[in-house]
Amino acid sequence: MDKEKIKEFADRVYRDMAGAMAIGMGYLGHKTGLFRALADGRPTTARALAERTGLVPRYVEEWCAGMAAAGWLAHDAEAGTFRLPEEHAFLLASEGTDHFMGGLFLAGPSLLALAPRLARAFREGGGVPPEAFDADWLEAVDLMNGGAYRERLASYWLAQLPEVKARLEAGGRALDLGCGVGEAAIALARAFPASQVLGVDPDGRAIERARRAGEAAGLSNLSFLEGTVEALPAEPRFDLVLLLDCLHDLAAPEETLAAIRGRLAPGGTLFVMEPRAGDRIADNANPLGVTYYGFSLFHCTTQSLARGGPGLGTCAGPGRITELLTRAGFTGVRPLPIKSFTNMFFAASA
Repeated sequence: MDKEKIKEFADRVYRDMAGAMAIGMGYLGHKTGLFRALADGRPTTARALAERTGLVPRYVEEWCAGMAAAGWLAHDAEAGTFRLPEEHAFLLASEGTDHFMGGLFLAGPSLLALAPRLARAFREGGGVPPEAFDADWLEAVDLMNGGAYRERLASYWLAQLPEVKARLEAGGRALDLGCGVGEAAIALARAFPASQVLGVDPDGRAIERARRAGEAAGLSNLSFLEGTVEALPAEPRFDLVLLLDCLHDLAAPEETLAAIRGRLAPGGTLFVMEPRAGDRIADNANPLGVTYYGFSLFHCTTQSLARGGPGLGTCAGPGRITELLTRAGFTGVRPLPIKSFTNMFFAASA
């Protein structure tokens, strides 16, 4: 064996473990408000930071040291201070925006906590069902996607589909299938007050949150329903159906797509957002790809298999997505030229 290659691989394993620990420390920074307390970018000692946040000094001291070692905080050894650079605060202390990365900090610990159950599924089959995922996972998904829905969906994304915007402006109907906690549906209802927007999701916890958020927004053209597309009546049909970051999660993707097609109005459009992954493993040999394979194993694939589904997985890729849409009878399936580091977009007609 090549001893140098052994050392290089050991270094890689330690780097990956360091990344996992950094995400764990990021979780603590988000949950305790430490990142928000450092958002002004001013240097502070760990003790002063503990006093400002009301947290236990020894924990804050160790957290600051760990975050500095990871390169997340800047550290002045001579002055004994720590600082969150503004470029880091842009990503770590910007909750609610489309560039906030804090959802990843909740996702990591939440998913890894299910590792024993997933290992059992490897041996026995089945998977980890949707109800096994905790509230942090629900929050993580919202933090990862919610800002983009609020800031980009109705303006930038749907600008690629002017005929859809025209229908909604004139008083059309839109369905957000797999709506989660409702951010996309709320963004649509707010942007197109003449339209009617329905959010549907099988997760009762998500729908409960979505309804509360919808009531707080005071939108009379918005409603939420716990269930699936198959439970919806055949009429009235929809001018737009959204499948945002959930096609690869479905337990019955072909049947669900067929049901969607049957509920689209003539000339209606299906808008699909999926994680940006390539069709080949080599295309995904990068940090984002590895992250998506992890999400796939710990959530997307396993919860689909738990319900008897095919387990398409987070890295289904554009080829498989296009094939699924075409096989379900959609026409005019096409990728959309929307710029995004993390997602890819498709439109299809009934």
